This record gives sequence, C-alpha cells and structure tokens, in this order.
Amino acid sequence: MDILRVILSVLIPPLGVFLKVGIGGAFWLNILLTLLGYLPGVIHAVWIIAK
Repeated sequence: MDILRVILSVLIPPLGVFLKVGIGGAFWLNILLTLLGYLPGVIHAVWIIAK
C-alpha cells in the first residue's frame, strides 16, 4: 500500500499525504509546499509516507 501512496505522492503530493494522515497539519503544510514549488511538496509527501 505504501508503494501506491508514494506513486500518488509523486503525481499529486497532497493526495498521498491525505491517504496517510487525513486532513490535518501535515496535509495543509503539504498543500502550501506544493503551491510554493512542486519538488518541496513531493519531498514532504514521501517523507510523511516513509515516516
């Protein structure tokens, strides 16, 4: 299941975080990071999933 989340996180970073933690602080932080730059959003999403 984590492999699917990582793949989704590369395509749409907030979706991967949402599937892991739901709507919370990490989700909103990921949306902000993704808006500021796609790569920071992807890095954060993979880090949340791997944690």
